[in-house]
Amino acid sequence: MFSFPFSVFNLFIFITLQLSRLVDAQSLGTATTSGQSAATAPADDPSPSQTSPGAVAADGTISSVRPIFTIPAGVDVGASLIPNIEDPEAIDAQTVCPGYNASNVKRTASGLTATLTLAGQACNVYGTDIETLNLTVEYQSADRLAVRLVPSIVASSNISQYILPTEFVHQPTVDADAGMSSLTNDLSFVWSNDPTFSFTVYRKSTGDTLFSTQGTKLVFENQFIEFASVLPENYNLYGLGETIHGLRLGNNYTKTMWAADIGDPIDYNLYGTHPFYLDTRYYEIDESTGNLTLVTSNETDPMADYVAYSHGVYSRNAHGQEILLRPTNITWRLLGGSIDLYFYAGPTQPDVTTAFQTSAIGLPAMQQYFTFGYHQCRWGYANWSQVQEVVDSFERFGVPLENIWTDIDYMNQYRDFENDLRTFGYDEGETFLSNLHANGRHYIPIIDSAIYIPNPLNASDAYPTFNRGNDTGSFLTNPDGSLYIGAVWPGYTVYPDWLSDGAAQWWTNEMITYHGKVAFDGAWIDMSEVSSFCVGSCGTGNVTMNPVHPPFGLPGEPGSVIYGYPEGFNLTNATEAAVASSASSSQAAASSTGEAASSTTPSYLRTTPTPGVREVNHPPYVINNVQGDLAVHAVSPNATHADGREEYDVHNLYGLQILNATYNALLATIPGKRPFIIGRSTFSGAGKYAGHWGGDNTSLFAYMYFSISQALSFSLFGFPMFGVDTCGFNGNTDEELCNRWMQLSAFFPFYRNHNTLSAISQEPYVWASVAEASRTAMTIRYSLLPYMYTLFYLAHNTGSTVMRALAWEFPNDPSLAAAETQFFLGPALLITPVLAQGATTVNGVFPGTGGRGEVYYDWYTHAPQNISTPGANVTIDAPLSHIPVYIRGGYILPTQEPALVTRDARRNPWGVIAALSVEGTATGNLYVDDGESVVQNSTLFVEFTASNNALYASARGIYNDTNPLANVTVLGVQNAVGNVTLNGASVGGEKVQFNESSQALVVTGLEELTRGGAWAQDWVLSWG
Repeated sequence: MFSFPFSVFNLFIFITLQLSRLVDAQSLGTATTSGQSAATAPADDPSPSQTSPGAVAADGTISSVRPIFTIPAGVDVGASLIPNIEDPEAIDAQTVCPGYNASNVKRTASGLTATLTLAGQACNVYGTDIETLNLTVEYQSADRLAVRLVPSIVASSNISQYILPTEFVHQPTVDADAGMSSLTNDLSFVWSNDPTFSFTVYRKSTGDTLFSTQGTKLVFENQFIEFASVLPENYNLYGLGETIHGLRLGNNYTKTMWAADIGDPIDYNLYGTHPFYLDTRYYEIDESTGNLTLVTSNETDPMADYVAYSHGVYSRNAHGQEILLRPTNITWRLLGGSIDLYFYAGPTQPDVTTAFQTSAIGLPAMQQYFTFGYHQCRWGYANWSQVQEVVDSFERFGVPLENIWTDIDYMNQYRDFENDLRTFGYDEGETFLSNLHANGRHYIPIIDSAIYIPNPLNASDAYPTFNRGNDTGSFLTNPDGSLYIGAVWPGYTVYPDWLSDGAAQWWTNEMITYHGKVAFDGAWIDMSEVSSFCVGSCGTGNVTMNPVHPPFGLPGEPGSVIYGYPEGFNLTNATEAAVASSASSSQAAASSTGEAASSTTPSYLRTTPTPGVREVNHPPYVINNVQGDLAVHAVSPNATHADGREEYDVHNLYGLQILNATYNALLATIPGKRPFIIGRSTFSGAGKYAGHWGGDNTSLFAYMYFSISQALSFSLFGFPMFGVDTCGFNGNTDEELCNRWMQLSAFFPFYRNHNTLSAISQEPYVWASVAEASRTAMTIRYSLLPYMYTLFYLAHNTGSTVMRALAWEFPNDPSLAAAETQFFLGPALLITPVLAQGATTVNGVFPGTGGRGEVYYDWYTHAPQNISTPGANVTIDAPLSHIPVYIRGGYILPTQEPALVTRDARRNPWGVIAALSVEGTATGNLYVDDGESVVQNSTLFVEFTASNNALYASARGIYNDTNPLANVTVLGVQNAVGNVTLNGASVGGEKVQFNESSQALVVTGLEELTRGGAWAQDWVLSWG
């Protein structure tokens, strides 16, 4: 955050605006701030005026340029807090709270119920103890166990504090056939009152304890819930998002869940909340007895035999919370709600993931085909002409471009649903979009989550979107009923209240109206945590200052010039790096206040609980929130929803709710087509509406490294449509980093390059080597789009994953438990990217090789990889512009000739790559439809099988695809090839090529034999 000297001119503007407030006649609610104290304009450190281009009136005229007020940086500074986990004065609830005793235990058709009563005097350590609780245990299906604890007395006055409505977040219930299916459930629930209530969940088949609160006390207060479970030594847990962290979570880490607008710090809470984890345990098998011994060391024997069992745990709670991962246990601390746990028996990761999705969060959204093409964006495309130039440059350099995006630059002073008529006029936009669509490309605009509130003293500042929302009661309020007015990019703003009766329909109407002016093809939802640049309702009483500048410098403004570059930039660009370093130091010195650091002991706000009263703005228990105070850079916890709920109770759901509203709005706006949405803030279940990108990362190799773990974690959360800002968002990228990152992201489902305002351009054609690397990687990607689309069809229908950790594909190999530098795309493709600066080789493993029955083929040479030692870490050549890609034996890949846009690729001939296993067999499949419709009139599903020197293709469905089959490649053919036939017709001459060295058979020129369409009839290709 930056502040500036107080100018005389700004003082004049400030006084003038303050006086004008006295005649503010518009009814916007009261002029005083309720609840959390507002940081109003006359702060201690005002900033100088900025200039505004002027507001656009309804008739399209533009007002004159005028200076605007910069909100002081101090408005976004909250109370001084110390997280409980760091506070030496913090009370350990386990030492002072009594726990509970269970009584009145009754069997039910699906489990049991009981009453829990405090086992002693209430401790009221971080809230008010709940005297009695209701326990419900349900064996809900063959693989799911539910354990719920809620207060015995829940009334209309407090229900929102404890009960998460199923219409907000789906709640799994007992399956219709649970009476029979639950009999085979491998989970067992046992409880005890010794010394106080605890429960344990066992796996019956192994006798293993999966979850046990034995030896701890249950604490249940109105603002603090604590429960804990033992974990085995050196455990393997995955999930618990959203953070940037290694794939395997480790045993000395605290996961905080409070949706935060923050530029991607490592290890802290980010935009979304996903209280689910996967627990995988490995056992060594005794060859003589078959007995199992739990593996507790990272060192394993590559020659030994192991078996793994995985289970999942989902805590259905939307309140702020943190999960403490420690060497021997996991502890949950919740700021409200109830205990609503679901245990998934597995025993494999696919079993757990499928069960979690189908029972709790829903199956992932099926995407349109075009969304798997390449996406280009940046904050800083200044006008339609510049956007057109970018599109033309992709065409000129022969780099595929499917989708062009615009950040907030296109908006009229950063306001949703209005374009800047000087730079992104509607008529010019109509011409641009007409040409864009005619060439098979698409356009995605950003849509922010806050709505500008117009200045009532400036007629040219009219904003009908706000008026329509205000008229329908669609916005959040203060506790006194006045509008809650925060601040985001356009100035003082209000926030849609998704719990109100009018917000969803208002949002839909605005989408439809805007689409009539700008024919966009999807929606990019940002700032949805939901973000505010000030603490409290800072705009209350200050709306007559609008528009105002954010309380910090935008990238590129004085004091905020970007000088950062990736690791190693000083080695590859020494002179430029030295200049940037010097300028950065000068900027930092100029921004410094010159004040010496205080040597006094800091003073922290510590809230003492008041019996029966909640303190939502500063809860007694302080979670380790990245922003500190819960209201910093966010809407205040005491903001009030239409049904009376406080934001404190539903803050983490805002991202889910806006994605739900946007999904339904797009169904109405672009009827019949699958909505394409990428959202920033998410909660469990949002994947059925949208995809997710990793947020505002930084142009560093470290962030490229972590992108794999991010993607794999979101695979567990039901978000296969995941990607990151390729080449990095914050800071400047460089040629080497962008080269490597463009290759890596080509194998992520969502593939977008995006960077910040004023940073150097990073479109892939900027550097010749990056353009070449991108073309090479995109050629592979676009060839494999039928495979990727099929993976999404399966994910959408079965809950399977698209990007996969090596440990998930090879679950019985404990050496892969922490593998996070490689991944599988589906089951068939192994990706081994270079993730380090200056590297020209990369180390990778080939799971299952070395006599374990697996074989891999190099994508580029078709040659099998000869790995003689199980678990060997192999050094692979990977010069700049090359990413190692391997096809796993036993799988068949459908391909299509690539093109610059997916529309044209879908019209090209088909191909098939069959990578034979060591036994000479392989299988695969292909799903085909029209690529866009919500409801399909016809589809096609093709199954491939290879065995005994023959490849079979068998289709079902009536979708009519007339593209012929062009070629078939068979890898791992052991013997010389003579006769080749397709459905008995001989194929010979130059159409058949066999490479004895790589053992690859390539058959081309099959178009004439399949001119009615590759899948019009079943076929068999034989060789001998």
